[in-house]
Amino acid sequence: MIRGHLLDSLSASPELAGQRIADVGTGAGFPGLPLALAAPERAFTLIDSVAKKIRFVSHAVRRLDLGNVTPLQARVETLAPEQPFDTVVARAYAALPQLLASVRGLCGPQTRVLALKGRYPADELAQLPPGWRLQQAREVRIPGLAAERHLLSLVSQGPVPNGPAP
Repeated sequence: MIRGHLLDSLSASPELAGQRIADVGTGAGFPGLPLALAAPERAFTLIDSVAKKIRFVSHAVRRLDLGNVTPLQARVETLAPEQPFDTVVARAYAALPQLLASVRGLCGPQTRVLALKGRYPADELAQLPPGWRLQQAREVRIPGLAAERHLLSLVSQGPVPNGPAP
């Protein structure tokens, strides 16, 4: 639990940009809850379409007294906030092309999308939608965890296709 979920989630911490962070497909709150604990100065929105999961996240937020976390039950594809998020993070959400299509309504021209992956997804990267590019990829080593892990940082190359105008 600690290695596979907590430390894996925290591996994205150095790559967070800005103040407004969205965790899409948060499930039980990973990686959003550990990241919110590590960065209390940032505002986190944890999004999942499953009510039961958001009830759990809401309970955890109350128990941990996390004033910087907003749980949100919604399908991420339907969201269009007034302001784009600075960083969108996803762990075990979908292949990169589907992830980027799903989150485009959350993104502006400066948004960074962080994808926590297992094996290096060369096939997925070859299919990135137009307007997106890989900014950085780094291998993540979790002490005591033999699993292969990678953190990918993706950015738009101008206005996000079908997303908010710059």
